[in-house]
Amino acid sequence: MRSEPRPWPEGFAPGRSGRDSVLVLASLAGLLPRKVAETARREGTASACLRAVRAGELGSDMDRVMADRIDPREVEASLRRCGARLVAPGDAEYVLGLDHLADPPAALFVRGRSLLELEPRVAVVGARICSPLGRDVATELGSGLAAAGIAVVSGGARGIDGASHRGALQAGGPTIAVSGCGIDTAYPTQHGGLIERIAATGAVVSEYPPGVPAQPFRFPARNRIIAALAEAVVVVEGAAGSGSLITADHALDLGRPVYAVPGPVNSELAEVPLALVREGAGMVRNSADLLADLGHLDPTAGTHDGAAASLSVPERAVWDALRSPTLPEQLSGATGLELRDVLSVLVDLELRGLVRTVGGRAERRLLERPATMEVIPGRIDPDRAPAGEGPAG
Repeated sequence: MRSEPRPWPEGFAPGRSGRDSVLVLASLAGLLPRKVAETARREGTASACLRAVRAGELGSDMDRVMADRIDPREVEASLRRCGARLVAPGDAEYVLGLDHLADPPAALFVRGRSLLELEPRVAVVGARICSPLGRDVATELGSGLAAAGIAVVSGGARGIDGASHRGALQAGGPTIAVSGCGIDTAYPTQHGGLIERIAATGAVVSEYPPGVPAQPFRFPARNRIIAALAEAVVVVEGAAGSGSLITADHALDLGRPVYAVPGPVNSELAEVPLALVREGAGMVRNSADLLADLGHLDPTAGTHDGAAASLSVPERAVWDALRSPTLPEQLSGATGLELRDVLSVLVDLELRGLVRTVGGRAERRLLERPATMEVIPGRIDPDRAPAGEGPAG
């Protein structure tokens, strides 16, 4: 279910004292983002949240001790040394989608370009230990998205993440890496050069200040930021329990469209994508499929007569409701049409090549991309994206 926004209070971090308080709060290891956000909505400012820590009302006893030891000027100097900056709630660069998270970060640290310049954004995520085919698909997705003017968001990890970043860079486009460790640390270490290239043309993002080590529990947490930054999420490969499923779940909770690249049914790496497709995620094979579904390719180009533009009122209602593979009964509920009328409309749309039925579910037929089909710049068209009704966990 889509999360309602839980905005930070206006004036959360005003002036020098407010930003200093944010730097200290972000440096306290025991503070849960959810608790900071709850306290902020009650107390109003970062300075008040920090006072709650010092009074023992927020965080752990160690947090209370460390709150008096951390010098925000030293944190700020560390940020300058690694070329990073603080982005606090209320700043223009603090992406609105972060407010919709149940546990929004009280601070982001960013190296590189402004996030405001890197729009629209699509996340490509998947297995660290991926197949050669999965790596090729992720590279092609990154390249195709970048060529269409879309910033690729991923986690900077080995496997699918790294391939999608490299694909974007190869196409000369920007990409965003969301890190699960301090903003000054490249992890994995062998991706140091890749992270520097990303920071030079796109951005590196973390909720952790300099000096925070890479620890296993931080990487699932960063997946919520990947989902919140992106306007859609694509899962390429992932075994059961994969972090890519966590990212997809966050995206679904945020109301973001989710797509998956299918794989062999007997492959462990296909478990997450196939499960997502079964539960309603959009199925894509390459960047052309994805761009068509996102509305960045003209859906009537290459068709015989632009049939999608000449639908009757019932046909348009069903077509608009078909944002992902959907049962006729669900379409009836979504459109208010009788089930028999929905079935009749689906038959007509299928005969015209606009819809197909797979496993009892109707879905829009993906158009082949002809040589003349042009990429349309601009933001993602939500009317062409699947609704993102997927599994809860």
